[in-house]
Amino acid sequence: MSYSRKSAGVLLLVGVLVGVTVGGGVGVIAASTSKTVTVCADKKTNVLRYAKYSECSKTETKVVLNQMGNDGAKGAKGATGATGATGATGATGATGATGATGATGAKGETGAAGSGGSGGGASAPVAIGTNCIATKCTYKIGDTGPGGGHIFFVDYNDQYTGFDYLEAAPSSCEGTGKTWSSDTTNSLVAVNGWAARAVGAGKANSAAMIADGATSYLADISGAAFFAETSTCGTKTDWFLGSLGEMKLMYDNLQGVGGFASVFYWSSSESRVGYALAQEFDAGNQFNDIKGDSLHVRPVRTF
Repeated sequence: MSYSRKSAGVLLLVGVLVGVTVGGGVGVIAASTSKTVTVCADKKTNVLRYAKYSECSKTETKVVLNQMGNDGAKGAKGATGATGATGATGATGATGATGATGATGAKGETGAAGSGGSGGGASAPVAIGTNCIATKCTYKIGDTGPGGGHIFFVDYNDQYTGFDYLEAAPSSCEGTGKTWSSDTTNSLVAVNGWAARAVGAGKANSAAMIADGATSYLADISGAAFFAETSTCGTKTDWFLGSLGEMKLMYDNLQGVGGFASVFYWSSSESRVGYALAQEFDAGNQFNDIKGDSLHVRPVRTF
Protein backbone atom coordinates (compact mmCIF):
# COMPACT_ATOMS: atom_id res chain seq x y z
CA MET A 1 0.00 0.00 0.00
CA SER A 2 1.46 3.29 -1.03
CA TYR A 3 1.12 6.61 1.02
CA SER A 4 1.58 10.12 -0.09
CA ARG A 5 3.47 12.66 2.06
CA LYS A 6 0.18 14.22 2.93
CA SER A 7 -1.26 10.88 3.90
CA ALA A 8 1.80 10.08 6.01
CA GLY A 9 1.41 13.40 7.86
CA VAL A 10 -2.20 12.71 8.51
CA LEU A 11 -1.48 9.20 9.73
CA LEU A 12 1.25 10.55 11.97
CA LEU A 13 -1.32 12.97 13.41
CA VAL A 14 -3.70 10.10 13.85
CA GLY A 15 -1.00 8.08 15.62
CA VAL A 16 -0.57 10.72 18.29
CA LEU A 17 -4.25 11.09 19.03
CA VAL A 18 -5.28 9.66 22.37
CA GLY A 19 -8.70 8.21 23.00
CA VAL A 20 -9.89 8.39 19.39
CA THR A 21 -12.60 5.82 18.65
CA VAL A 22 -13.18 4.86 15.06
CA GLY A 23 -15.89 2.71 13.45
CA GLY A 24 -18.79 4.89 14.47
CA GLY A 25 -17.64 6.53 17.76
CA VAL A 26 -16.53 10.12 18.45
CA GLY A 27 -12.98 10.78 19.51
CA VAL A 28 -12.12 13.19 22.35
CA ILE A 29 -8.65 14.43 23.12
CA ALA A 30 -7.62 16.20 26.28
CA ALA A 31 -5.87 19.51 25.89
CA SER A 32 -5.09 22.64 27.92
CA THR A 33 -7.62 24.75 26.09
CA SER A 34 -11.39 24.65 25.82
CA LYS A 35 -11.31 25.59 22.11
CA THR A 36 -12.25 22.58 19.91
CA VAL A 37 -11.48 21.48 16.33
CA THR A 38 -13.58 18.90 14.52
CA VAL A 39 -11.98 16.46 11.97
CA CYS A 40 -13.53 13.57 10.10
CA ALA A 41 -11.74 10.16 9.81
CA ASP A 42 -12.58 7.92 6.87
CA LYS A 43 -13.89 4.65 8.28
CA LYS A 44 -11.97 2.59 5.71
CA THR A 45 -8.74 4.49 5.16
CA ASN A 46 -8.56 6.39 8.49
CA VAL A 47 -7.63 9.46 6.51
CA LEU A 48 -8.53 12.64 8.41
CA ARG A 49 -9.91 15.80 7.03
CA TYR A 50 -10.74 19.10 8.68
CA ALA A 51 -14.46 19.63 9.02
CA LYS A 52 -14.90 23.37 8.68
CA TYR A 53 -18.56 23.29 9.77
CA SER A 54 -18.18 20.36 12.22
CA GLU A 55 -20.10 18.00 9.94
CA CYS A 56 -18.92 14.51 8.85
CA SER A 57 -20.41 12.07 6.29
CA LYS A 58 -21.81 8.65 7.13
CA THR A 59 -18.56 7.00 5.94
CA GLU A 60 -16.55 9.13 8.39
CA THR A 61 -15.99 9.21 12.07
CA LYS A 62 -16.22 12.65 13.82
CA VAL A 63 -13.21 13.47 15.96
CA VAL A 64 -13.24 16.50 18.30
CA LEU A 65 -9.76 17.80 19.07
CA ASN A 66 -8.44 20.10 21.85
CA GLN A 67 -11.48 19.61 24.13
CA MET A 68 -10.53 20.13 27.76
CA GLY A 69 -10.53 16.95 29.78
CA ASN A 70 -11.53 16.45 33.41
CA ASP A 71 -9.50 18.20 36.11
CA GLY A 72 -6.55 16.18 37.35
CA ALA A 73 -6.15 15.30 41.00
CA LYS A 74 -5.22 18.22 43.27
CA GLY A 75 -1.58 18.24 44.21
CA ALA A 76 -0.48 18.11 47.84
CA LYS A 77 -0.38 21.42 49.71
CA GLY A 78 3.07 22.75 50.21
CA ALA A 79 4.37 23.34 53.73
CA THR A 80 3.49 26.69 55.36
CA GLY A 81 6.40 28.99 55.58
CA ALA A 82 7.63 30.21 58.98
CA THR A 83 6.04 33.40 60.39
CA GLY A 84 8.31 36.37 60.23
CA ALA A 85 9.54 37.95 63.44
CA THR A 86 7.42 40.80 64.90
CA GLY A 87 9.14 44.11 64.70
CA ALA A 88 10.06 45.95 67.89
CA THR A 89 7.51 48.46 69.32
CA GLY A 90 8.55 52.03 68.88
CA ALA A 91 9.32 54.12 71.94
CA THR A 92 6.47 56.28 73.44
CA GLY A 93 6.99 59.94 72.96
CA ALA A 94 7.51 62.16 76.00
CA THR A 95 4.37 63.70 77.63
CA GLY A 96 4.16 67.42 77.29
CA ALA A 97 4.13 69.61 80.39
CA THR A 98 0.72 70.51 81.95
CA GLY A 99 -0.35 74.04 81.23
CA ALA A 100 -0.85 76.48 84.09
CA THR A 101 -4.38 76.82 85.60
CA GLY A 102 -6.10 80.04 84.69
CA ALA A 103 -7.05 82.53 87.39
CA THR A 104 -10.47 82.05 89.07
CA GLY A 105 -13.03 84.54 87.85
CA ALA A 106 -14.73 86.98 90.19
CA LYS A 107 -17.86 85.75 92.01
CA GLY A 108 -21.10 87.00 90.47
CA GLU A 109 -23.69 88.95 92.44
CA THR A 110 -26.41 87.06 94.27
CA GLY A 111 -29.70 87.16 92.36
CA ALA A 112 -32.75 88.92 93.74
CA ALA A 113 -35.09 86.90 95.96
CA GLY A 114 -38.43 85.66 94.63
CA SER A 115 -41.49 87.85 95.08
CA GLY A 116 -43.22 86.26 98.02
CA GLY A 117 -45.22 83.15 98.83
CA SER A 118 -43.79 79.72 99.43
CA GLY A 119 -42.91 79.51 95.74
CA GLY A 120 -40.57 82.53 95.89
CA GLY A 121 -36.83 82.34 95.55
CA ALA A 122 -36.16 83.51 99.13
CA SER A 123 -35.78 80.98 101.93
CA ALA A 124 -38.29 80.81 104.74
CA PRO A 125 -37.17 82.69 107.88
CA VAL A 126 -36.01 80.58 110.81
CA ALA A 127 -37.99 80.50 114.03
CA ILE A 128 -36.16 80.05 117.32
CA GLY A 129 -36.80 78.82 120.83
CA THR A 130 -40.36 77.90 121.72
CA ASN A 131 -41.51 78.58 118.16
CA CYS A 132 -39.73 75.48 116.84
CA ILE A 133 -41.75 72.27 116.72
CA ALA A 134 -39.17 69.61 117.62
CA THR A 135 -36.48 70.18 114.96
CA LYS A 136 -38.83 72.09 112.63
CA CYS A 137 -37.97 75.79 112.73
CA THR A 138 -39.07 76.96 109.28
CA TYR A 139 -42.66 76.99 108.06
CA LYS A 140 -44.69 77.51 104.91
CA ILE A 141 -48.27 78.64 104.48
CA GLY A 142 -50.69 75.95 105.64
CA ASP A 143 -48.23 74.31 108.07
CA THR A 144 -49.28 73.64 111.63
CA GLY A 145 -47.80 76.41 113.76
CA PRO A 146 -46.32 76.33 117.28
CA GLY A 147 -49.70 77.38 118.75
CA GLY A 148 -51.50 74.45 117.12
CA GLY A 149 -53.14 76.57 114.43
CA HIS A 150 -52.10 77.20 110.83
CA ILE A 151 -49.46 79.49 109.32
CA PHE A 152 -51.17 81.94 106.96
CA PHE A 153 -48.35 84.38 106.18
CA VAL A 154 -44.57 84.06 105.74
CA ASP A 155 -42.42 87.19 105.52
CA TYR A 156 -40.02 85.83 102.86
CA ASN A 157 -38.83 89.31 101.88
CA ASP A 158 -38.31 90.63 105.42
CA GLN A 159 -40.87 93.39 104.97
CA TYR A 160 -42.07 93.49 108.58
CA THR A 161 -40.23 94.30 111.77
CA GLY A 162 -40.71 92.10 114.80
CA PHE A 163 -42.17 88.98 113.17
CA ASP A 164 -41.66 86.49 110.33
CA TYR A 165 -44.86 84.44 110.57
CA LEU A 166 -48.59 84.92 111.22
CA GLU A 167 -50.48 82.01 112.75
CA ALA A 168 -54.26 81.61 113.03
CA ALA A 169 -55.51 79.85 116.15
CA PRO A 170 -57.02 76.37 115.69
CA SER A 171 -60.77 76.10 115.31
CA SER A 172 -61.04 74.76 118.86
CA CYS A 173 -60.03 78.23 120.09
CA GLU A 174 -62.53 80.16 117.97
CA GLY A 175 -64.95 82.50 119.66
CA THR A 176 -68.61 82.87 118.64
CA GLY A 177 -71.22 85.46 119.49
CA LYS A 178 -68.67 88.14 120.37
CA THR A 179 -69.33 91.88 120.05
CA TRP A 180 -66.58 94.26 118.99
CA SER A 181 -67.69 96.57 121.79
CA SER A 182 -70.77 97.29 123.84
CA ASP A 183 -70.22 101.01 123.22
CA THR A 184 -71.53 101.82 119.75
CA THR A 185 -71.49 105.64 120.01
CA ASN A 186 -67.77 106.38 120.37
CA SER A 187 -64.63 106.00 118.26
CA LEU A 188 -61.16 104.72 119.17
CA VAL A 189 -58.77 106.83 117.10
CA ALA A 190 -55.83 104.44 117.64
CA VAL A 191 -57.50 101.70 115.59
CA ASN A 192 -59.04 103.89 112.90
CA GLY A 193 -57.60 104.73 109.48
CA TRP A 194 -55.48 102.95 106.85
CA ALA A 195 -52.50 102.30 109.11
CA ALA A 196 -54.67 100.37 111.56
CA ARG A 197 -55.86 98.11 108.73
CA ALA A 198 -52.38 97.10 107.61
CA VAL A 199 -50.65 93.74 108.02
CA GLY A 200 -48.69 93.93 111.27
CA ALA A 201 -51.08 96.39 112.98
CA GLY A 202 -53.32 93.85 114.73
CA LYS A 203 -51.25 93.40 117.88
CA ALA A 204 -51.09 97.16 118.56
CA ASN A 205 -54.80 97.53 117.73
CA SER A 206 -55.77 94.88 120.27
CA ALA A 207 -53.59 96.43 122.97
CA ALA A 208 -55.19 99.82 122.33
CA MET A 209 -58.69 98.32 122.53
CA ILE A 210 -57.93 96.59 125.84
CA ALA A 211 -56.34 99.72 127.32
CA ASP A 212 -59.29 101.88 126.32
CA GLY A 213 -61.76 99.34 127.59
CA ALA A 214 -60.23 99.54 131.07
CA THR A 215 -61.58 103.11 131.40
CA SER A 216 -64.36 103.65 128.90
CA TYR A 217 -65.54 100.09 128.18
CA LEU A 218 -65.22 100.77 124.47
CA ALA A 219 -63.68 97.30 124.29
CA ASP A 220 -65.05 95.48 127.31
CA ILE A 221 -64.42 92.01 128.69
CA SER A 222 -67.21 90.56 126.57
CA GLY A 223 -65.65 91.94 123.38
CA ALA A 224 -63.63 90.35 120.58
CA ALA A 225 -60.25 91.86 121.54
CA PHE A 226 -60.51 90.70 125.15
CA PHE A 227 -61.43 87.18 124.03
CA ALA A 228 -58.41 86.98 121.70
CA GLU A 229 -55.94 88.54 124.13
CA THR A 230 -56.85 86.19 126.98
CA SER A 231 -56.68 83.01 124.89
CA THR A 232 -54.14 80.37 125.96
CA CYS A 233 -54.70 78.10 122.98
CA GLY A 234 -51.77 75.76 122.26
CA THR A 235 -50.14 76.94 125.53
CA LYS A 236 -49.43 80.30 123.85
CA THR A 237 -50.44 83.55 125.55
CA ASP A 238 -49.55 86.05 122.83
CA TRP A 239 -52.78 85.88 120.78
CA PHE A 240 -54.56 89.05 119.62
CA LEU A 241 -57.38 90.24 117.32
CA GLY A 242 -56.01 90.56 113.79
CA SER A 243 -56.21 93.75 111.73
CA LEU A 244 -58.37 93.85 108.60
CA GLY A 245 -55.29 93.20 106.41
CA GLU A 246 -54.31 90.21 108.55
CA MET A 247 -57.81 88.74 108.47
CA LYS A 248 -57.83 89.14 104.66
CA LEU A 249 -54.57 87.15 104.43
CA MET A 250 -56.08 84.52 106.70
CA TYR A 251 -59.07 84.17 104.37
CA ASP A 252 -56.98 84.20 101.18
CA ASN A 253 -54.29 81.74 102.26
CA LEU A 254 -56.25 79.22 104.32
CA GLN A 255 -58.92 78.31 101.80
CA GLY A 256 -60.26 74.91 102.87
CA VAL A 257 -57.86 74.78 105.85
CA GLY A 258 -58.50 75.65 109.50
CA GLY A 259 -62.19 74.86 109.92
CA PHE A 260 -63.57 78.35 109.31
CA ALA A 261 -67.32 78.95 109.21
CA SER A 262 -68.90 80.76 106.24
CA VAL A 263 -69.63 83.82 108.39
CA PHE A 264 -68.12 87.21 109.28
CA TYR A 265 -65.13 87.40 111.64
CA TRP A 266 -64.22 90.56 113.55
CA SER A 267 -61.00 92.45 112.78
CA SER A 268 -59.39 94.97 115.18
CA SER A 269 -59.77 97.79 112.62
CA GLU A 270 -62.47 100.41 113.19
CA SER A 271 -64.20 102.02 110.20
CA ARG A 272 -65.99 104.96 111.85
CA VAL A 273 -67.93 105.87 114.97
CA GLY A 274 -70.00 102.88 116.07
CA TYR A 275 -68.69 100.59 113.31
CA ALA A 276 -65.80 98.14 112.94
CA LEU A 277 -64.62 96.11 109.98
CA ALA A 278 -65.27 92.40 109.56
CA GLN A 279 -63.94 89.81 107.11
CA GLU A 280 -66.40 87.38 105.52
CA PHE A 281 -65.12 83.78 105.18
CA ASP A 282 -67.54 82.85 102.43
CA ALA A 283 -67.32 85.18 99.43
CA GLY A 284 -64.36 87.15 100.84
CA ASN A 285 -66.23 90.41 101.35
CA GLN A 286 -65.28 93.02 103.95
CA PHE A 287 -68.04 94.77 105.78
CA ASN A 288 -68.73 97.70 108.15
CA ASP A 289 -70.66 96.18 111.02
CA ILE A 290 -72.19 97.71 114.10
CA LYS A 291 -69.84 97.16 117.03
CA GLY A 292 -72.61 95.63 119.10
CA ASP A 293 -73.30 92.80 116.60
CA SER A 294 -72.29 89.27 117.56
CA LEU A 295 -69.70 87.78 115.16
CA HIS A 296 -66.97 85.12 115.22
CA VAL A 297 -63.44 85.68 116.48
CA ARG A 298 -60.32 83.78 115.36
CA PRO A 299 -57.23 84.88 117.35
CA VAL A 300 -53.88 85.59 115.66
CA ARG A 301 -50.28 85.46 116.86
CA THR A 302 -46.93 86.49 115.41
CA PHE A 303 -43.45 85.01 115.84
